[in-house]
Amino acid sequence: MRILGISAFYHDSAAALVEDGRIVAAAQEERFTRQKHDASFPRHAVRYCLEAAGARLSKIDHVVFYDKPFLKFERLLETYIALAPRGFRSFQMAIPLWLKEKLFQKSLLRNLLREFDEDFASEKLLFSEHHLSHAASAFYPSPFDRAAVLTMDGVGEWATTSAATGDGSRLEIFQEIHFPHSLGLLYSAVTYYTGFKVNSGEYKVMGLAPYGQPKYAQRILDHLVDLKPDGSFRLNMSYFDYCTGLAMTNERFAQLFGQPARPPDQLLTPFHMDVAASIQAVLEEAVLRLTRSLASRTGARNLCLAGGVALNCVANGKVLRGGQFDRLWIQPAAGDAGGAVGAALAAFHQFKGGPRSIAVTDGMSGAFLGPEFSDSEIERRLTACGARYAVLGEDDMIEATAKALSDQLAVGWFQGRMEFGPRSLGARSILGDPRSPTMQKNLNLKVKYRESFRPFAPAVLREDVADWFELDSDSPYMLIVADVRKDKRRAMSAEEQALFGIDKLNIARSDIPAVTHVDYSARIQTVSAETNPRFHRLLTRFKARTGCPLLVNTSFNVRGEPIVCTPEDAFRCFMGNDLDVLVVGNCVLCKGEQNPDLRRDYSLAFELD
Repeated sequence: MRILGISAFYHDSAAALVEDGRIVAAAQEERFTRQKHDASFPRHAVRYCLEAAGARLSKIDHVVFYDKPFLKFERLLETYIALAPRGFRSFQMAIPLWLKEKLFQKSLLRNLLREFDEDFASEKLLFSEHHLSHAASAFYPSPFDRAAVLTMDGVGEWATTSAATGDGSRLEIFQEIHFPHSLGLLYSAVTYYTGFKVNSGEYKVMGLAPYGQPKYAQRILDHLVDLKPDGSFRLNMSYFDYCTGLAMTNERFAQLFGQPARPPDQLLTPFHMDVAASIQAVLEEAVLRLTRSLASRTGARNLCLAGGVALNCVANGKVLRGGQFDRLWIQPAAGDAGGAVGAALAAFHQFKGGPRSIAVTDGMSGAFLGPEFSDSEIERRLTACGARYAVLGEDDMIEATAKALSDQLAVGWFQGRMEFGPRSLGARSILGDPRSPTMQKNLNLKVKYRESFRPFAPAVLREDVADWFELDSDSPYMLIVADVRKDKRRAMSAEEQALFGIDKLNIARSDIPAVTHVDYSARIQTVSAETNPRFHRLLTRFKARTGCPLLVNTSFNVRGEPIVCTPEDAFRCFMGNDLDVLVVGNCVLCKGEQNPDLRRDYSLAFELD
């Protein structure tokens, strides 16, 4: 049985294809259109999934949309009625779009799908609830037969937080917290207040938090959110504008903190770092209380997470270390894109009663579910771009790449199937030497064209992770933060310890300064030979040359650009920044050997994120 899942129309549209409960293909629309967080109907992603399965749409058993539009419309109407006449302007803007498209989404989807195949039967179209899609994306691909499941995001139809239990093929949501009370929207409100984009800048707030002190955490708990011992909560809506206005926060919110919202082009100050540290501390406490309560209520020893809040890897690390659960598994595409996977899996197991088989690692195939290119196709495409390259055997390619990295060159790495989700995991990556004290700053400013405070993640051989970090479990999707081991840290002088904020940035704090954040933490990706053998070989070779079994691993893009999808995308990005080497399949390209006329200014090529 083949089922196509679709998420669309809000942010991060995606498609996924499931065959007899196995995820065959999944991709986000942004990777094809090159529009970050593309919310449009995922035409390209659907086409890719059908091609990967070798199927016509009319031969697909069901197409499942990841939420229920009528329930969302109900929320919009009830919110307006409850708060009228406040919010009339936002209501006036939203209603025409709903009446034109979203309220009749079944007809819209049917017509869009018939563009692929005019024989598509509309009765094959199903709808899953938003949080069921998230929960299914977390539980069904997990390696657990039984687990508790926690979903936290901005808002689905009504739910913002939901608790569920999974047992075999059964998945049951038993408790929800409803809009407007939302941890995701609370965090997004502070994202907006500190000058970053909602739905894309939340991870910047998380990365900024270690530079500050949680001075305002109690103020947030006293005024903004009533957090109960069991993790349930209510927001004080008098400080927020997202129900009735066109902004996340209002003047009262700014008065609470004593400063207006930061314009995006204004410099960050210690105040903004303290606000980021404060909301991060509050979120962590809320998540810890929720997970403790869930463990007590269900008796489960395994926990699955999904929803946008599950991308907060600092909170995830604290949940794992909290000891309430033996094992933790997080959907790598935890946001709305992953809803496409969850909708298809929910339909197979819940609607059709399909059996569940549990993979030894998990059912996401390392998240390598996107397009791939043969060696001959890579060579043809690079030649058409005007690229100059050498074709090496795999052993020589691995050796050449390891040498370039040990020489502290920045390398673009393009191999195999593209990752699904927001993280590059060794298929579409920019790599560097973590031992370099300048690599973090250079990659941020000269390669990624992004803020200098942003941390980078280490990709480390799974068998060596415990030798370098205070972690000895799998973290294949870069979704758990742990500290660098004390014996790898560098003692700080009194002058260095007295530094504050961004001044901490350029101080080497460990043997691997390029991946050690200012609080000695790191967002860890463990690499196994089973899920990514070529990347594992590269790390192994780099270890043989240097004694270091890890690399800086960041997404292959520049700020505001989606992660590269094709060899052409990779070459354009390579020629638009200060990458030194590009490795695409077995093709190795050196910057100095390229036609200088093909260089381009990539720093302003994309809208800032």
